[in-house]
Amino acid sequence: MFKTKRQSIGELFEQHQDELLGLLSNRVGSAAASDLLQETFARVIRRDDEKPIAAPLFFLRKVAANLARDYSRRRAFEAAWLSFGGDGLDAPTQVETPLERLEREERARLFRHAVAGLPPRCREVFILCFHKKKALPEIARQLGISDSMARRHLRVALKRCHEAIK
Repeated sequence: MFKTKRQSIGELFEQHQDELLGLLSNRVGSAAASDLLQETFARVIRRDDEKPIAAPLFFLRKVAANLARDYSRRRAFEAAWLSFGGDGLDAPTQVETPLERLEREERARLFRHAVAGLPPRCREVFILCFHKKKALPEIARQLGISDSMARRHLRVALKRCHEAIK
C-alpha cells in the first residue's frame, strides 16, 4: 500500500498526527479536528487500491483537506437550511405516519377521479379557476357563458369533489 512495507499506517499516524491535526484545526476548528483526523486515517485504512502511494504525507494531507472541505460545506448547508430558532423548539414535528400518507394518497386519488368524472363544462370551469388561477368573470367571458352559470358550474364541481373525498 505504501512505498515501503515497513512504513505502516500506525507509523504514519505517529509521525504526522500533529501536523495533520494542525491543518484540520486551522480549517474547521479544534472541536471537529480530532474526529476528522481519525476519519482521515480510517479512509486510508479502508483504501482498496493496491497501488503504492508514492508520497504518503501528501496523500494524507489531501484526504484531510477533502474531509475538512466536506465538513465545512455540510456545516454551511446546515446553517443555511436548518435553523432552529427559539419559536420552533417546542413545536411538534409534522412527520406523516404511514397511515396518514395512505389516507392522503387515497383522498388524492378520489379527488382526481371526481374531477375526471365531472361534466365537461364543470371540469373546464374548475380547472380554469383552480389550476389556471383565473377569476370567474374571466372564465365566463372565455367560455361564452354568464357569470352566474360559471358560478353554478364551479359550485357543482366543488360539491362533487368535496363529497368524493369525505
